[in-house]
Amino acid sequence: MTTTPFTGGFTPATEEVTAFDLKVTGRIPAELNGRYLRNGPNPLSLDDPSASHLFFGEGMVHGVRLRDGRAEWYRNRWVRSAGVAERLGEPVRPGPVHADMDFAANTHVIGVAGRTFATVEAGALPYELSYELDTIGPCDFDGGLPGGYAAHTHLDPVSGELHALAYYFGWDHHQHIVVDPKGVVAQVRNIPIADAPMVHDFAITERFVVIYDLPVTFSLVHAEKGHKLPYAWNEGHPARIGLMSRETGDVRWVEGPSCWVFHTLNAYDDGDEVVVDVVSYPRGFVDARLDQGGPPRLDRWRINLRTGRVGVATLDDRTQEFPRMDERRTGRPYRYGYTAATRELHDLIGAELEDLPDPAFDNTLIKHDLLRGTQESRQFGRGAYVGEPVFIGAGEAEDDGYVMSYVNNPDRGAADLVILSAQDFTGTPVATVHLPARVPLGFHGSWIAD
Repeated sequence: MTTTPFTGGFTPATEEVTAFDLKVTGRIPAELNGRYLRNGPNPLSLDDPSASHLFFGEGMVHGVRLRDGRAEWYRNRWVRSAGVAERLGEPVRPGPVHADMDFAANTHVIGVAGRTFATVEAGALPYELSYELDTIGPCDFDGGLPGGYAAHTHLDPVSGELHALAYYFGWDHHQHIVVDPKGVVAQVRNIPIADAPMVHDFAITERFVVIYDLPVTFSLVHAEKGHKLPYAWNEGHPARIGLMSRETGDVRWVEGPSCWVFHTLNAYDDGDEVVVDVVSYPRGFVDARLDQGGPPRLDRWRINLRTGRVGVATLDDRTQEFPRMDERRTGRPYRYGYTAATRELHDLIGAELEDLPDPAFDNTLIKHDLLRGTQESRQFGRGAYVGEPVFIGAGEAEDDGYVMSYVNNPDRGAADLVILSAQDFTGTPVATVHLPARVPLGFHGSWIAD
């Protein structure tokens, strides 16, 4: 059998499930009409080569449909890339392919102009899904994408523009892509870049697109050795942060901290500074194990536009990931953020639990008050396998809304969709939707309102 990271909370689901009229403890807020969807790697078989690396397991989207205070359905569906469709004995879905890069769309799932897309990075196109999560096929936004797309996107809440930053090892540039509110590619800008670095995420402010050019680059040595993820820490590649004017496309580069960033919490303009909040890994990247420089922490970068200097302050030094916030404030000043910490994350990055400030910090959701510099922690306990916290706004106040996450219930051997009040973060959940199946740990998700 192939050596696999798909154990514990990452153990794959083995079948597709459809269930209706789900049992609920508490009361689902009537204003929550839509779908909570989350994507993640889920190999068809642990004997398959895709099961040897967490980033390459076939994508599976899990979804719960809420309407009028009821949990109408739960569905989980594999994303039918060509390889998945063939293995399942189904026709390959028609559609474009970029550079023969047709691999698992397993990283995120987003809504764009009334359509649903499973996304992945590094050269592949997104896959469009139906409302019920069946695969329609690969998509290039009706010919608007000149190449692949990105795992992470950021929606400007004022303009309605969806921003993405695509990369591919065969390019000598990154590609900034803007999709308008109608789902049409409105702008593509190429940004020259050396060494083909990986860029999992980025940020936007009202004035800038913030680009992380960090020392994890394409490695021909790794590729020749057959590594599934041919990227490595590159001491010869300087860490930089790019500030691209959203108006002109001009890029100013400044020296950045030598680190690695998977995920952005948010960024905004603050007079002569640009503030960027990120989960930062001090250094190191070995075949997706970030174990050369210690666990990640929540950091704030202040980029001085006059001097070009970057100040770094640690907001929370505990191991955490999957930062989210009220996306009605993307690119704007904000106060609250939400992150997740789980023992499985510690194992994934190679951190030793005894090295952590709080060894009991396990399967926990955290609410950060960035104005006061305080945190509230909501612990679910051993075996809960808590996932990314997604915020859904309900009122005008920034934390007037709900935080959703899939949480494993070890007593049932199945998952719950837990809905918390963001303003009563450690109180009794507003509602708990009891799902009929276990939901493995995965990557990213979205609340897509109807």
